[in-house]
Parts: sequence; structure tokens; C-alpha cells
Amino acid sequence: MKTTVTIATRGSRLALWQAEHIRSRLEKEHAVEVRLLVLKTKGDIILDVPLSTIGGKGLFVKEIEEALLDGRADLAVHSMKDVPMELPDGLVLGAVPEREDPADLLISAKYGSPDQLPPGARVGTSSLRRQAQLLALRPDCAVIPLRGNVDTRMRKLLDGEYDAIIMASAGVKRLALRAPFMIPLSPPAFLPAAGQGALGIEIRADRQDLPEFLHFLNHTESLIRVTAERAFLAGLDGGCQIPVAAHAVLIPPSSPQNSGSETILRLEGLVADIAGKRVIRESAQGLPSHARALGLSLAGMIKNAGGDDILRELYEAAAS
Repeated sequence: MKTTVTIATRGSRLALWQAEHIRSRLEKEHAVEVRLLVLKTKGDIILDVPLSTIGGKGLFVKEIEEALLDGRADLAVHSMKDVPMELPDGLVLGAVPEREDPADLLISAKYGSPDQLPPGARVGTSSLRRQAQLLALRPDCAVIPLRGNVDTRMRKLLDGEYDAIIMASAGVKRLALRAPFMIPLSPPAFLPAAGQGALGIEIRADRQDLPEFLHFLNHTESLIRVTAERAFLAGLDGGCQIPVAAHAVLIPPSSPQNSGSETILRLEGLVADIAGKRVIRESAQGLPSHARALGLSLAGMIKNAGGDDILRELYEAAAS
């Protein structure tokens, strides 16, 4: 292993926090110097239109993956919810560290719950998943697109542009952001994006020195949960263009929810239309070692329960 390691990262404050966090852990564990290669992605540049109309979350990783492939960087640190299901040829996931809280937050300067929002409340989010679930709870709300880094979104809220905004709890916690009201939108009532709250470390497949180098960062429970959620998304061919959510938990034996002798992996998922009028929600459980198969199986259940019709309509609308 060489004595200097380069991490490719986006330049937002949250992305830099994540890269610095991994740098600190690597330097503490190994006698190496870790440098950051800060890159601007297409998703960072185009801020005036929703992600669902310009290609989805993969826009946040393409330039970073190019730096891995051409050798400018040794590894990349991503938010797992931004990583497409299929990685480019030559790249693999090298580690998934312990996951932060995957839930969303409803953040407001005036209102302490979704029920307290006034009729026609302006709620900021560019996530179709968040939009659909919010409108299922409060169909009278006006969902307004909200792009930019987490600091920009918070500033727009506190400047009065929105009555509330919805953001991932993990990013808010990592940057220690504050607002008068921060209300968890937690599972099972409100499901997160697949992989939300987890980091993923991407490497070149031919770097045989890196898996062992990164092994100490791996968190088995987080990897299992993320694998199941991403398999569910893959089974639906899902992305930013459709409202899809997934949440996996491990239930230990001899607990109130598991009277057996083995740990159980429970996965809940949903597909909805963008207005939140049709929400298909199903759950399944199995062994942790079958995480990917469980995710694919649940995707099939959702499709058979009516999700296929919603997906077809959404993809036809996106293509028109």
C-alpha cells in the first residue's frame, strides 16, 4: 500500500465532512497521508431544475468515478443514496461504514408537526419520494422544488421562502444544523430512500491492495441493510424519477418481534404516484445472508400488488 492515498469527493460542506471523516479514520488506523481531490459534478452545477428531469442522482458521482478510473484518486466517498444501482465497469464498493439515522426530518421555523402546517403550506423538497409520502399525509400542501446544498436549503427556509422543508436526518446531524422545529419523519410511517444515511467507499476493481486496507471500516449490519434496500430498488429499476422508498432492519432473536433463535432481516418498501394518491406498501423478512434475494423478492411483491401499473405510468410520463 502506498503511503499517500487520495479521496475523490464533491465540494459541498456535507460531502467534505464525509470525506474528512473517512480521512481521519484511515490516518488513525494506518500510517498514511490522505489527501482530498475536490471535484464539481454536473449535479452540483445544475441547480435550477429537479433531479428527476436531468438524469437522477447519478449526476453526483460521474466525475468522481472518472477520477477513480483514470487514477487521479484511489477511492471515493459517496452518500449511498446517490450511488446508482449499476456501477461502471471496473469499479466496486470497497466498504460501507456504520450507518447514521436513515430517517427524514420535517424542518420548520414555525410548525411543530405535519398536522400543524397551515392549509396550502409551501413545503420544499425535490425528492419525488418525499413529495409522495408528504402528500399522502397532507394532500393540501404545495410541494415546491428545493435544490442546493444543505446550508442553502436551511437558509431558504429561515428566510421565509418555505413553511417547511424535508431533508435527511443524517446530513443535518453530521453538520450540526439547527432550526426551531425539527420533526423526525421516521419508519414505518415515512420510509427513507434506499441507503439513506449510509456512506459508500468506491474503488477500482483492480486495486487488490484496497479491500484489506478498508476492511476495518466495514459495518456488517449496515452493509446487510443497505444491500437489501438497494436490491429492492434495483428490482423496480428505480431511481430519482420515481417515488420509491425502502427500509431494512435486523431483528435479534428472543426479542418481542422475533421469538426464534436466529436474527431476522425485515424489509419494508413502497412505490407511489407523485401525488401520493396511490401508495403500494409491502414488507418481507428472511435471513440476513439472503439480503439481496429478499430485496428482489419484495420488489416483485410490490409490482404484483399494483406497483407495476404505477411504474409504467411514471416512466411513460418521464419519457414524454
